[in-house]
Amino acid sequence: MAKTFILRIFRGVPGKQYWEEFELELKPYLNITSALMQVQKNPINRKGEKVTPVAWEQGCLEEVCGSCSMLINGRPRQGCTALIESLLKATGSNTVSIAPMTKFPLVRDLVVNRDIMFENLKKIRAWIDADDALDRGPGPKISPEVQEAAYVLSTCMTCGCCSEACPQVNPDSKFIGPAAISQARLFNAHPVGKLMESHRLRPLMEEGGVSDCGNAQNCAAVCPKKIPLTESILLMGRKVVKQALKDMVSLPDAQD
Repeated sequence: MAKTFILRIFRGVPGKQYWEEFELELKPYLNITSALMQVQKNPINRKGEKVTPVAWEQGCLEEVCGSCSMLINGRPRQGCTALIESLLKATGSNTVSIAPMTKFPLVRDLVVNRDIMFENLKKIRAWIDADDALDRGPGPKISPEVQEAAYVLSTCMTCGCCSEACPQVNPDSKFIGPAAISQARLFNAHPVGKLMESHRLRPLMEEGGVSDCGNAQNCAAVCPKKIPLTESILLMGRKVVKQALKDMVSLPDAQD
């Protein structure tokens, strides 16, 4: 007889959420996304009732797009890399519980609206400005050390795990979140992006900026890409103080 496990899903729409269980066959290397696909193919719950297929997001299926973020056994992570066998072994049970993230507006089942993260990226100008489309040849050289640090920061996929784990991201706070602060560091490290450094730092001085971080360090602990988010917050905090002093004495922007 095939071995099975229970996939317990907190689903529904805003104001009407409930737990629903599905019994599925446990196959080697089965992940959460594959399990949800099984439910989608045959949406019969443990009571034998045919139900509406579970709604969730997916894209790359290789932990690059960040769309399949959810709470898996209470921890924010990506469904595509969460192996069922490993989850069962870690808990010692035959049940895996999944739920939508709580720091973003619920759409339906496991789908949430992460628009706020992209709006925060706009605040800190998470792009490199270009004056035209002319080919000007090779850009300015960047040292290997800066390239290596920037690459790690660039792997951010705006998945929302850091915000979900951060106690400062809540309805009573305007905290911009770890991801946007780290992206400000990334674009300020670029030789061309550095020209707009002050425009990225000033939004971080406002309410909800870098000073609102409570230093819980949960963000770095749950980041799927192991981005040094707390390091970014520390470094950007120093930059913000320097920029604030420059603004106070009305000095022109200068390179550090």
